[in-house]
Amino acid sequence: MNETNVVDAFNRGGIIAYPTEAVFGLGCDPDNEESLKRLLALKKRSAEKGLILLAGNYSQLLPYIDDNQIPQDMRFTVLSRWPDGITQLLPKNKKLSPLLSGKFDTIAVRITSQPDVVALCKQTNKPIVSTSANLSGQEPAKTWQTLSPLLLENLDFIIKGETLGHNKPSQIINALTGKVIRV
Repeated sequence: MNETNVVDAFNRGGIIAYPTEAVFGLGCDPDNEESLKRLLALKKRSAEKGLILLAGNYSQLLPYIDDNQIPQDMRFTVLSRWPDGITQLLPKNKKLSPLLSGKFDTIAVRITSQPDVVALCKQTNKPIVSTSANLSGQEPAKTWQTLSPLLLENLDFIIKGETLGHNKPSQIINALTGKVIRV
């Protein structure tokens, strides 16, 4: 980890570990294909599964979703579920990288109030990719001190903040149908 700050690491395509609501996440610039490939390889995660985008506000998600497919009468419901705790599957922008959306026609998105993530998203004016800080199938780290040594040697920056103290990772729901995908 030789980056001077988190924004530099993000802009250079680095992999960043950071606190979310309940666990530590791993992420990168969602528009950097090489970083996405590197993140998936590091986690040993199938690209078919897709990834989550974590943002500080809704406008940061607009380039990645198809906002026109959200019925006007559903918009309040979708927005009222945030911030924190609920990841929503929204219609994806048709130009979105399949590395982000996997095999789905939706993209998983969440708005957070975690201050370190909000600050990063504000400074870059975009969301950060979010996947739990662990190798696939293992328990996610809840603090930066418990990050796997294998992950540590491949990270470009660690935000040494604290989670919001939630006791489990975010619920995932289909935003338009309300169907729960992950409790």
